Amino acid sequence: MKEIKSIIKAYEGIKPGTDAALATVVRVEGSSYRRTGARMLVLDDGSWTGGISGGCLEGDALKRARLAINNSRATLITYDTTEDDPHQIGVGLGCNGIIDVLFTPLDRQNKNNPVEILKLCVETSREVHILLTITHLEGEFAEVRTGNVIKYIGPESLAVFNSKEIEKKIFDKVRVQMCESKSAPAQFKSDSCQIEIFIEILPPEINVILMGHQYDVYPISRLLKELGWRVSICGDILKINPLIRSFTDEIVSNSEFPNLTIDEHTAIVLMAHDYKSDKGNLSRALLTSAPIIGMLGPKVRSEKIWKEIAEEGNALSQTDMDRIYAPVGLDIGAINPEEIALSLAAGIKAAFSKRDGRFLKLRATPIHPRI
Repeated sequence: MKEIKSIIKAYEGIKPGTDAALATVVRVEGSSYRRTGARMLVLDDGSWTGGISGGCLEGDALKRARLAINNSRATLITYDTTEDDPHQIGVGLGCNGIIDVLFTPLDRQNKNNPVEILKLCVETSREVHILLTITHLEGEFAEVRTGNVIKYIGPESLAVFNSKEIEKKIFDKVRVQMCESKSAPAQFKSDSCQIEIFIEILPPEINVILMGHQYDVYPISRLLKELGWRVSICGDILKINPLIRSFTDEIVSNSEFPNLTIDEHTAIVLMAHDYKSDKGNLSRALLTSAPIIGMLGPKVRSEKIWKEIAEEGNALSQTDMDRIYAPVGLDIGAINPEEIALSLAAGIKAAFSKRDGRFLKLRATPIHPRI
């Protein structure tokens, strides 16, 4: 989401008379530095925002984007780093992957161009958005063309294809990707047409609520904002340095906790460094829908809190315990507040990604699923 926001900001700052195109990774086969959904805004003056690789494809992407602008037509380009072909862009990188990139010229007068649709997703409430990017068409389609992005809100969004057979196939595939919470390219055929689409599941940014006001909220807030996450601090406002506001989305008092944005993409971190406060905040956090509740401090301290809550007649269920991460963070040997912030952020990301956070060298399967 951070990259998308940067692209939107750059797009809004385009000077009159300057043309632009959006490059989007719509399919990856094998290994690549960036995955599907990576984007790059390219201006006709050669400047760009975002990225589609680790830097190896951007040079050629500038040329391709300019061609798309000049031709006023979206173009799908395949970069194949699996072949030992000296004429292939990216050869010799060792990535051993195939990457499809869609280059779409942007009509700034069209409020349904890809970036305008991304703006709509960012500006609306915290929900999972589903975007259908058309990467290839064969047949007669009056209302859509290659490069169009459709914001899917239900079966009615598919009426633009004017084919009940195709609409049903797309609908079924979208449901599968929604259930898996994964983006994927897809191909659909009928007797009269063929269409290829990139189905993108676009969740809101990770939302972190830090419940505490001690000095260690500062390095954590700075790191989380650098990641592009949403950050809120809940604590004693009188003890929070106002300068931290530049690294947060909101700062509220303990009494305003119920008014905070909390959803299935939210992590709550208890870090008041006060036993009584953390104990009370745990009970409050468990009443929310947050799937991740982190507790700073040694495990024996957390276990004592759990025991006292049980003795008070409110024993934590297994469902509650599955949401609690105590101590929060990954075991990286963190000592100072900055290192602890790194451990905490990595642990939250691992939890949301359903990973265990171990060394990648120990992973027996590819880092990302391959098609």
